[in-house]
Amino acid sequence: MASTKDRQRALERARYERVQAKIAKQNAAARRNRRIAIVTAIAIVVVGGGATAAILATSSNSPTKPVAQSSASASAAASATPSSTAEKTGYTKSGTASKDVGVPIFNAVQAAKPYTATIHTNRGDIVFTALTTKAPYTTFSFQYLAGKNYFNNTDCHRLVTSGIFVLQCGDPTGTGSGGPGYQFQDENLNYFGAAGANGQVTYKAGTVAMANSGPGTNGSQFFLVYKDSPLAPAYTPFGTITKGLDIVQAIAAQGNGPTDQNTQNTPPKEKVTIQSVSIS
Repeated sequence: MASTKDRQRALERARYERVQAKIAKQNAAARRNRRIAIVTAIAIVVVGGGATAAILATSSNSPTKPVAQSSASASAAASATPSSTAEKTGYTKSGTASKDVGVPIFNAVQAAKPYTATIHTNRGDIVFTALTTKAPYTTFSFQYLAGKNYFNNTDCHRLVTSGIFVLQCGDPTGTGSGGPGYQFQDENLNYFGAAGANGQVTYKAGTVAMANSGPGTNGSQFFLVYKDSPLAPAYTPFGTITKGLDIVQAIAAQGNGPTDQNTQNTPPKEKVTIQSVSIS
């Protein structure tokens, strides 16, 4: 009889394959649209997805559905088994960028420098301290994207208020399928200690972590934990909120708006827009 761990791996592999099939279908549709555009001489802008999240999944890189891109609870089945993608170190091109910002070139000296990030939203400022020594590739990428204005004027597309408690952001398309056109490995997964018998750890309130669609698929989508949440240790913690946690909690207290029937996202009832991100 297969062990619980084997069943979890099988479930994660099946989910990963479904996500990849969806990405392939999206990319094929994008290519068809481009061909039509050439034939008809109509300029069509195609925004496609090597997205992250898996809520904490990302739908295209989803669990960035934080898939923790759709439901972070579903991410509890995420496998910790290294994949060919997860074994790679650094930033590799993946999918189509929601905003064309290129691919960062990792600089270890620069990456080690501590910094504070301020997420300026229409609801107030949320400030976090980056865990640069524990998640250098992640924090370097976040700083890179902020410097390229990647997050400017983007809506947080998912609020989860049951089972886990997170606000997911970082997708310029607002669909949960958007990404920067590159991906990179997981880091700092032992930050909250070893997983319990249920395969989960507690992501503490105030944690900033990456959403993804499986091992090694981090991109731009991230989530803010506003209340202690049980999750598989599969999402890179890369920051700790030092100011503005009450803002996220107030957003959550208002609940969700209508579920988006196209993306199945559960956005906040009151729109939350990242106006810009500053690094100091």
